[in-house]
Amino acid sequence: MSEQTNLGGNFTLPNTSITVKRIGYGAMQLAGPNVMGAPRDVDAAVAVLREAIALGINHIDTSDFYGPHITNQIIRQALHPYPEDLAIVTKVGARRPEDGSWVPAMSPQELTEAIHDNLRNLGLDAIDVVNLRLMGDVHGPSEGSLAEPLTTLAELKEQGLIRHLGLSNVTPTQLAEAQTIAEIVCVQNQYNVAHREDDAFIDDLAKQGIAYVPFFPLGGFNPLQSSALDAVAASLAATPMQVALAWLLQRSPNILLIPGTSSISHLHENIKAADLQLSPQAIAHLDAIATTAVRSQ
Repeated sequence: MSEQTNLGGNFTLPNTSITVKRIGYGAMQLAGPNVMGAPRDVDAAVAVLREAIALGINHIDTSDFYGPHITNQIIRQALHPYPEDLAIVTKVGARRPEDGSWVPAMSPQELTEAIHDNLRNLGLDAIDVVNLRLMGDVHGPSEGSLAEPLTTLAELKEQGLIRHLGLSNVTPTQLAEAQTIAEIVCVQNQYNVAHREDDAFIDDLAKQGIAYVPFFPLGGFNPLQSSALDAVAASLAATPMQVALAWLLQRSPNILLIPGTSSISHLHENIKAADLQLSPQAIAHLDAIATTAVRSQ
C-alpha cells in the first residue's frame, strides 16, 4: 500500500473546476536520453506513473515533443482510462528533429498539428490545460509578441479541443498581452531558490489567483550555492531536492510543483517535501543563496 501525504494541499486554477494537489508529476524524464526516444525500461516508466496516482498525485505535466510522442504514449499506456480528477497539462511551441535539438514550432499549422498529436497520443478528446511554450533565449524568456500563436490556441479552445490555456517561459509583459487574447490559468517558468528573477512576477500572479509552476527546482546552482543547500538539507536530515521543493511550497501558495523522476524511490522522496517544515532560520539561509547569486554576477 502506497503512503498518502497531503501533497502540499490543494490549488484551484482560476475560473475552472480543476483542483490539483500542489505536488504533481513532471513526465519529461520518462523519455530516453536527451528526452529523445524510448526509455530503457518502459515497464518501469509505467510503474512510476501508476505509483504517482496511487500516492494521490492528480496533476501530470507533459508534452508531445518529449520523445517525441513517447512520453504521452507511455502516459496513455499506464493510466488510460484516466482517473476522473486527473489534470493533464501539456505544452506546445517546439519540435524535435532527429538531432535532438529544440526548434520553435509556432505557425498555426504546427500548433494545430501539435494539439492533435497530443490528443491522439494521450487518448483524449480535449486537453485540460495547454501551455504555449515560448523558446526565448538559452537561459530564459525574451520579450516579443505572442499574439499570433496564442490566437491559434484560443481558436482551438473555441473548438473544444483545449479547456484552458497557460504560458511557459514568458515575461510579465507577455502575460499582459496574452490576457488581452484569452484567460491564462497558469505560468510555467524557471525558478528556484538560487534563481529568483520571477519573485515579483510570482507575487503578482498570486494576487490574480494564477498558478505558477516552476521548472528546474535544482537547476543552475554553482558549487557555493549547492554547498549552502546541502548544509541546510543535512541539518534537517533531508535531501537537497526535498529542501528545494519545500522552500518552493512555502514561498507562495500559488506555486505548483512538477518534479520529475523515472524512479519510484525518488518519487517517494520528492513527495515527502510536503511534510518538511522549514524554520525561519533555514529559510534565511536558503534566501541567502539568491543573494550570493546576485553578488557573483
